[in-house]
Amino acid sequence: MKRYKVETHLHTSEASLCSEVCASDMIDALKERGYDAVFVTDHFFNGNTAIDRSLEWCEQIDMFCKGYENAKARGDEIGVKVFFGLEFNNQGNEFLIYNISKQWLKEHNEIMWLDIEEALNLFRSAGAFVIHAHPFREAWYVKEMRVFPKCVDAVEVFNGKNTPERTNEKALEFAMAHNLPMTAGSDAHKTDEILCGCSFENPIETESDFISQLIEKKVELVQEYYYK
Repeated sequence: MKRYKVETHLHTSEASLCSEVCASDMIDALKERGYDAVFVTDHFFNGNTAIDRSLEWCEQIDMFCKGYENAKARGDEIGVKVFFGLEFNNQGNEFLIYNISKQWLKEHNEIMWLDIEEALNLFRSAGAFVIHAHPFREAWYVKEMRVFPKCVDAVEVFNGKNTPERTNEKALEFAMAHNLPMTAGSDAHKTDEILCGCSFENPIETESDFISQLIEKKVELVQEYYYK
């Protein structure tokens, strides 16, 4: 029986400074590997952004959304559903934000100076779905590992870029301890890093489809292999 595979964590060179591949090429690679949908989650301005921070705020948002918009245009051409998201950073702790709009971002530049709990709660009050990305990643830029079980809606328990393996194992334990829904994502910055995602029995046509099936735990985590 066919299942519908969704990439939940992907970066494009249009908006993420560390990404090596443009949005349309990423979508072509996803199509080749059998993915039906993707959330484009470029690094926001408090992360490794490619956006010129000297621009006016609304111009920055327009530039930031180019990765998603180019991905969606290509996805519409070849039959891959593309959804908007972003990766929000605070001292190396990162969160995937889904179900938020470009217009909302333009109206809320205060998210850049709010305390992280305040920022996450503001996102959620606007209807966003917040996933704690790779919460136990061991990396030079992670100043302090912190978890926020009351401020998130789900936990990324398998991240294709995480090494060593214990970092994903800790995320799984954290999600289970707090009864939070679980996701898997590649954290892809180039096409050969498309490694994993979420699989569903029913098609994902909207962000709400993804969120509702995830909350109802109608999901299987796809873990093809680790990035080395």
